Amino acid sequence: MLRRRHVETHFSAPERVKDIILGVADGLTVPFALAAGLSGVVNSTAIIIVAGLAEIAAGSIAMGLGGYLASKSDADHYQAERRREQWEIANLPEVEESEVSGIFQSYGLTAEESSRAAGSLRQRPEAWIDFMMRFELGLERPSPRRAIISGLTIGGAYIVGGFIPLGPYIVIPHPSEALVVSVVVTLAALAILGYAKGLATTAAPLASAFQTVLIGGIAATAAFALARLIS
Repeated sequence: MLRRRHVETHFSAPERVKDIILGVADGLTVPFALAAGLSGVVNSTAIIIVAGLAEIAAGSIAMGLGGYLASKSDADHYQAERRREQWEIANLPEVEESEVSGIFQSYGLTAEESSRAAGSLRQRPEAWIDFMMRFELGLERPSPRRAIISGLTIGGAYIVGGFIPLGPYIVIPHPSEALVVSVVVTLAALAILGYAKGLATTAAPLASAFQTVLIGGIAATAAFALARLIS
């Protein structure tokens, strides 16, 4: 009798996808709010385009650098904790073995079963360290290129996102008309991004799309109203 193969359907978003979502989300929201705000006080698309390009350049650098430093900090923290675990295993093996046994018992193994498993790990120092990093500290080994890739991905995604709300001002000469198109295009992009974010985080996609659109819309409306008020 043939058996149907069980296929796992869990969704696990890689770090690259999370970086893209983060970069595009900020790239859509901040330049969108800036362009909308300027549309309320100036009657020149040239000024809005120059200001938007300057913001995209500055924002992409800041976001990319932030992503790089965050990932670099995570890698440094992992290495520091791994060195500490190496020292403890070399100098306090009984204590570490007891901790391993306790971890296994927390998963339902008996004291005898846990002791045997801990003793087996003790014969494999590197596997022992990996086990402690994962199950005691909850840390995963980061990719050695994670920091630079994260920085470039977030910065590049910010640029892509930023040109979506700014694009209409490049092709439409009148700011008021460009604003209408920018609003429609950007809110649509935010909805798509929010839906994708919901899939990536296993949240409700439609709720995530609504939330993302709401936040972007509020930011742009606030910027436009403030610019009008000041002028």
